[in-house]
Amino acid sequence: MTAKLKVGIVGGTGMVGQRFVQLLDQHPWFQVTAIAASANSAGKTYEESVQNRWKVPGSIPEEVKNLVVQDASKVEEVAGQVDFVFCAVDMKKEEIKALEEAYAKTGTPVISNNSAHRWTPDVPMVIPEINSGHIEVIAAQRKRLGTSTGFIAVKPNCSIQSYVPALHALLDYKPTQVVASTYQAISGAGKNFTDWPDMLDNVIPYIGGEEEKSEQEPLRIWGSVAGGEIVKASAPLITTQCIRVPVTDGHLATVFVSFEKKPSKEEILERWQQFTGRPQELGLPSAPKQFITYFEEENRPQTKLDRDLEHGMGISTGRLREDTLYDYKFVGLSHNTLRGAAGGGVLIAELLKAEGYIQAK
Repeated sequence: MTAKLKVGIVGGTGMVGQRFVQLLDQHPWFQVTAIAASANSAGKTYEESVQNRWKVPGSIPEEVKNLVVQDASKVEEVAGQVDFVFCAVDMKKEEIKALEEAYAKTGTPVISNNSAHRWTPDVPMVIPEINSGHIEVIAAQRKRLGTSTGFIAVKPNCSIQSYVPALHALLDYKPTQVVASTYQAISGAGKNFTDWPDMLDNVIPYIGGEEEKSEQEPLRIWGSVAGGEIVKASAPLITTQCIRVPVTDGHLATVFVSFEKKPSKEEILERWQQFTGRPQELGLPSAPKQFITYFEEENRPQTKLDRDLEHGMGISTGRLREDTLYDYKFVGLSHNTLRGAAGGGVLIAELLKAEGYIQAK
């Protein structure tokens, strides 16, 4: 059996960091050997550092309880113990950019959950089933950073996972206009109901910066690699509203779409049923067997019932029907801290390992 790659989690004490810890427990390819966080947590065991603020289902994995948390700013020290890192720090954008580049320049691949580098031209922003080819831009990034092995790859905003995969399967029909409203769980803000009692029995019709991300990031996902950078697509035109709702996990989207070449309902359902991507071809450990699942029931998908589909890595759709203003409307659902955050990051790392971009140092 091949030895597992050694993994560090930078920002390992927050909610997304905890999800990384949980998902990497007993992972067939990766093993957590280092956890780093702010100087306030450094020097404590991981169990001590998250005591009374463990926010994800289940208990702290035994193999990381006694790992001593390191100072994330001591880049050389942390990077010297691992083959690559996941990054989920809570810092200012420019500080995150500098920190991630510092790790990459040590020859350490960085798989980031943060938004700081999503628009850096030579950093791939990846949904592995959709734009795995974008990882070829890493060669140009390595040249810029002056490293032969380090790089940064990022996952996109969690909310777009609920509707972009469904639209991607239909790109041949050339969608021209998209209206999407997302109903987003409180874990998307790194909180639970204990932290945020004001969310009980409440809806907040604003999430800072979310609508801009939801309208623009799909175009980068659908873009192309040219001249050592990602060039975003020019269509479709997307407008969104993003709303915080009182559920723990799961982002649900209501979507309206028009096409240049309108497909039949049967053609849409067939595309969703048959769609697969590079993770399924490679048989990656975290890849869902069925990427997009359509529910025939009128009241599905439901956040509570369906967010854990395919271990939280599948996308659910439902209520597909013709519309009076647009060609079609439907509902989409994804698990925001699994597919949309840590799980999506792990799947990116698996893809990069399988394609030869991440190796043992």
